[in-house]
Amino acid sequence: MNEWINHPMMKDMDPVKLELIKNAASRTRGKSGKALAPVMMALITGANKKGIRFTPEEMDLILSIIKEGKPKEEQAKIDQMVKMMHGFLH
Repeated sequence: MNEWINHPMMKDMDPVKLELIKNAASRTRGKSGKALAPVMMALITGANKKGIRFTPEEMDLILSIIKEGKPKEEQAKIDQMVKMMHGFLH
């Protein structure tokens, strides 16, 4: 767990983005399914309010952090939730 902190993308990431990701990671630990949606929405809207936009690569990294250590069926639910959220955000 928490191997993501050593991911190469983390080294050059904006410190504000990094802090938001760390916050989201700690808030999603132990949560599953529908409980993850509000955390993800808060991360994205909080970043948007600060004028921060995550790149697609950064979003993929965030999702891998959230899915870390969860069973395959839970990971599939997270992917489904992300697709649904993507529809709301675009």
